[in-house]
Amino acid sequence: MADITSKKILVIDDEEDVQIYLGNILKRHNYNVIVAANGSNGLDLAKKELPDLIVLDIMLPDIEGGDVASKLSEDPATRNIPVIFLTALIRKQEEEKMMKTGNRYILAKPAMKEEILGLIAKILG
Repeated sequence: MADITSKKILVIDDEEDVQIYLGNILKRHNYNVIVAANGSNGLDLAKKELPDLIVLDIMLPDIEGGDVASKLSEDPATRNIPVIFLTALIRKQEEEKMMKTGNRYILAKPAMKEEILGLIAKILG
């Protein structure tokens, strides 16, 4: 089993405060963090870095998060990377219904540190 320090997480979110918040939480828990501020850069980084997990906002300035996830699924190199959608588009009540579809998960913003870390630990084992 791989050491947690080797786990790489790509955060794709256009909000700088979300990037900083998630980056700080994940780095404090020994994850390697890569950040992209839009879908195009996120796709490029996913192909280049092959992260263990992607945290993806749905509302991005260039490509919607759902389309980013579709493009990741179409590429053999990235299709098996789990994705957590982190979005303000759903409420907490809807989160449970939509929690897992394939290797896609969803968390409603604002997600608490414990929720984020718990889901990541569950996904990455």
